[in-house]
Amino acid sequence: MNPPNAPWLPDPLPADPLQLAETWLQQAFDEQVQPNPNAMALATVAPGGTPSVRMVLCKDIVLPEGYLLFFTNYESRKGAELAAHPRCAAVLHWDALERSVRVEGFVTRSPPRESDDYFASRPWQSRLGAWASQQSRPVGTRQQLVEQLRAAARRFGTPPVGPDADADDSPAGVEVPRPAHWGGYRLWVEAVELWVGGEYRIHDRARWTRSLTAIGDGHAFAATPWHVQRLQP
Repeated sequence: MNPPNAPWLPDPLPADPLQLAETWLQQAFDEQVQPNPNAMALATVAPGGTPSVRMVLCKDIVLPEGYLLFFTNYESRKGAELAAHPRCAAVLHWDALERSVRVEGFVTRSPPRESDDYFASRPWQSRLGAWASQQSRPVGTRQQLVEQLRAAARRFGTPPVGPDADADDSPAGVEVPRPAHWGGYRLWVEAVELWVGGEYRIHDRARWTRSLTAIGDGHAFAATPWHVQRLQP
């Protein structure tokens, strides 16, 4: 088998594509190939069939369970669409490495503890922002948004925030809990395509698929073994 950092897909192809995807993601961080190596395009669909896509941050590729983790506002457009149709697709692309990962699958909300732990790890200003912004809702002016942020600061007794406030990265006694409308999603992967750029546009592509069956309370899935096929570019 070729080494995991070879500029092509291994031959034979690995049994679990997410292990290789995790290696690629870590390499993108290690080599600092872009400001946000974990930037991920997330595509959802509205109840009427209209697709939409936006960028989120992939916080983890969780093995061996087989899901990607991201966090957002549950009441945003993406949150509403995922509630109505809990399937999505996503892409991680590293142009400098000539690699990309495409995934498709089912989405479940993270357990509350997982969302609480990640929210607590964020800067306190970002935690305030989760309270201040009604994500995807209209706003009259930028100043109105700033005022909402200041109102959240007063609510939780934090230092002032906004463009004219002094920066304070570690104020004493700041407690900003996670709002109920904000948390994590687990994207349980049903299909993965790995892509490596090649000369003369003879790229390397392979697609892995498996079947998922909801278990327990529907927040986790049992999976069949992966089936893999190489694809022409």
